[in-house]
Amino acid sequence: MDLSIIIVNYNVKEFLQNLLHSISKATTNISSEVIIIDNASDDGSIELLQEKFPWVNLIINKENIGFSKANNIGLKLAKGKFLLLLNPDTIVQEDTFEKMISFFDAHIEAGLAGCKILNPDGTLQLACRRSFPGPWTSFCKVSGLSNLFPKSKLFARYNLTYLDENQTYEVDAISGSFMMIRKEVYDKIGGLDEIFFMYGEDLDWCYRVQKSGYKVYYYHGTQIIHYKGESTKRSSLDETKVFYEAMHLFVQKHLASSFLVEIILRTAIILRKFISFIAKKKLVFISLFFDFIFFNISLLIAEKIYESFRDWRGFPDFSLSIVYTIPALIQIFTSAFLGVYNKEHIGVLKNIGAIIAGFFILSSITYFFKDFAYSRGVVITLYVTLLIVLSTWRIVLKMIYRMGVPSLEFSASKALIVGSNSSALELANKLKSKTSSLYSFIGLISLTRKDINREINGLTVVGSIENIKKVIHEHKINEVIFSSDELSYNSMMQIVSQCQNENVEFKLVGGDLDFLVGKSSVNLLNEVPLIGINYNISQFVNRFLKKSMDLIFSILSVIFFFPLMIFQQKDDGTYSPRKLIQQIPQVLFGKMSLVGPKSLKSDSKLYLGKPGITGLWLTEGDNEENNEKLDIFYAKNQNIWLDLEIIGKTISRFLIKRK
Repeated sequence: MDLSIIIVNYNVKEFLQNLLHSISKATTNISSEVIIIDNASDDGSIELLQEKFPWVNLIINKENIGFSKANNIGLKLAKGKFLLLLNPDTIVQEDTFEKMISFFDAHIEAGLAGCKILNPDGTLQLACRRSFPGPWTSFCKVSGLSNLFPKSKLFARYNLTYLDENQTYEVDAISGSFMMIRKEVYDKIGGLDEIFFMYGEDLDWCYRVQKSGYKVYYYHGTQIIHYKGESTKRSSLDETKVFYEAMHLFVQKHLASSFLVEIILRTAIILRKFISFIAKKKLVFISLFFDFIFFNISLLIAEKIYESFRDWRGFPDFSLSIVYTIPALIQIFTSAFLGVYNKEHIGVLKNIGAIIAGFFILSSITYFFKDFAYSRGVVITLYVTLLIVLSTWRIVLKMIYRMGVPSLEFSASKALIVGSNSSALELANKLKSKTSSLYSFIGLISLTRKDINREINGLTVVGSIENIKKVIHEHKINEVIFSSDELSYNSMMQIVSQCQNENVEFKLVGGDLDFLVGKSSVNLLNEVPLIGINYNISQFVNRFLKKSMDLIFSILSVIFFFPLMIFQQKDDGTYSPRKLIQQIPQVLFGKMSLVGPKSLKSDSKLYLGKPGITGLWLTEGDNEENNEKLDIFYAKNQNIWLDLEIIGKTISRFLIKRK
């Protein structure tokens, strides 16, 4: 047998299915076997393999035993002349295995080799060629010098970014996502070291191969795509911690005398964990900082106001540090206890409740500490000021800087579908019908130039695979979707590789047109019926705030703007400011809302809110094809900040139109 392919799977069913389709095409001219070791997946992977891929030798583990142990099970069963460890979240070209075997046949000194590995956006995955983590190499990697000077041979040794990716050369190490080894080398050095749960085992294997007298190579003649980190996303592992601890294990095993490397790696683990902690809690730290500063500013303001009305000289100098620190901390602890500080958002309503609670707590405490007590007038003035100041800075950060507000993407992705057969057209129809995502199809990419400008079922062929890069650039495409049954994997990867600087995401549809695989997600194309689901807009707090905002805005608008409509000239255009303002009385009487869906569909089983005089349907183009999706998106994500953003966009749209 020429080749044994060993794959360890953990909850990446869709990626694995695409990989096996590509493997079946890549093994046409060679004798091979595929051994899959499943590490207790619960996403339906086992059922999928048993039903659709009975030719796979499937080993099922009852628990996740780790990457090294699972691969060793497959290595012991393998019968091929060459053994390949391959990640399940990869796709191979039709010629990948044949070219790798030919490379080994031409280089008898090669014991282990990896090919060129691409990210889903076409860029080179740096881990496919590396150096061992010696003292200087580790320091440059951890300190960021390798990123600052990627073309420097002195600083960029770890990922060898100073070398041409389109050349073949000997390296220290390759990526564990694709490692091909000669059977006789495996028999000589053994399998992966099982002290490594995940990460580090590939470095260790490369090191042992070289110690046995063979060389490790990076071979550029063929390439694969690797959707890096898909298994770790589905686990509870701290990926950064596991990575650096694996480096530490490698150093202990092979570079034990290098105390400096151990210190560098340990420092890196602590530093990365600290940075990660700060990043996750940044909104909490920002809130704490501003609350403390603004509390003391408010106290100073309260003192000055009180002094202007009463003959009061302020606090004794010796007590200033106490009266400006302890009360601020009391207020902060009160806010923390009441849940004001949250890593996901900046609370406004809870903050008001905390200020009221803090007022009573601080007022009570002053009775027990007469020497440091505030005047009641100062306390009252302080908390009135706090109510304004602490609420204001939160609202400003939310409205202007979007801090603490979920990032919501509701604009349509500009997409191309590579293919022009019936499968490509069926895929386009499925994506158009999805209510959970928006697609603006620019057109189709044909396999030949002769189809350009031809219209197929309402979609125009805008280019061919020869000029796809130009089409992507001219139309500012966000996504390119491959119809896998019409295009070879070799052609797909050539397109991905040549478009690596176009900032576009490439996606591959599953064989049965039931899912779409991209670098950031797996999208199911068969929509789940949206029946009986309660979205944000149905929640009591959101409905109360929305109703309050409708009432306040409509009263102010009727007073200040509505009379002006009598003197305003008629406005051309389908939806003018005049028409919008004329609908404000309907908001006042509760028949409409300031922001909402375009119309209220009586046949809908979902509550999407009252019709709005504006909404995403207006700010995002008022396209009938996408309006229903926009309405569902709005209902799902509705909150007062999204409403304010939409109102702001509406005003901007009308102002720009007038100019």
